[in-house]
Amino acid sequence: MDLLHAIILGIIEGLSEFLPISSTAHIVFTAKFLNIAQSDFTKTFEIGIQSGAILAVVVLYAKKLLIERKVLEKVILAFIPTAILGFIFYKLIKEFLIGNILISLIALFIGGLIIIFAEKFFKTKEQKLKIQDLSTKQAVLIGVSQSISVIPGVSRSGATILSSMFFGLSRKEAVELSFMLAIPTMFAATGYDLLKNAKLLTTANIEVLFVGFIASFITALIAVKWFIKYVQTNTLIPFAIYRILIAIILYFVFLNS
Repeated sequence: MDLLHAIILGIIEGLSEFLPISSTAHIVFTAKFLNIAQSDFTKTFEIGIQSGAILAVVVLYAKKLLIERKVLEKVILAFIPTAILGFIFYKLIKEFLIGNILISLIALFIGGLIIIFAEKFFKTKEQKLKIQDLSTKQAVLIGVSQSISVIPGVSRSGATILSSMFFGLSRKEAVELSFMLAIPTMFAATGYDLLKNAKLLTTANIEVLFVGFIASFITALIAVKWFIKYVQTNTLIPFAIYRILIAIILYFVFLNS
């Protein structure tokens, strides 16, 4: 992997991390197109650059988390099941799930269908609650829902947004919760993986990782600001259609040739 690869993957990560299209799947597909081998460092890089995207959320939402104690409390409650399940299944995620094209495509396709059905359900359901209105049980269940995103293609933001809206959060609040919940979730995942694979961080690899981190941070700032405006007046159905189409197209590109 060279610096150009790092920039491209960083941009893809930053743009897709907070949209319900699965950044992990898009990183895997992009790496495949660029003929980047799935080595131990490549997998660590794909996890590590997520911290760049998360730093963008810290910049935008740290003040809210520090000032609104009840919001911080709900974020922590939702993070707990994610941390536990992520730790338990770390080896499975790293060795089998990350880089698996077929699993990513299936998850993208099924996830698209779920979003469409969910949006039809939300048409008849009133959603006005704020993050601080969630009960302890609801916050924990949202965290459990987010945990499903360890499967590449599921989309962490998508799982969080849909489960939050199911419990009555407005679209804007659901999206903001997915942003803020990403902070402990992704920093924990990145930090743990880097500690486990410190031996891979040669001077050259650190340079590549840093470049990807910066590219991810800058593009995530743009994506987060755009998405929060978009969801206030639009549904997630365009993303669902995109997921389904890209899954079908890439199936024939990668697996049916």
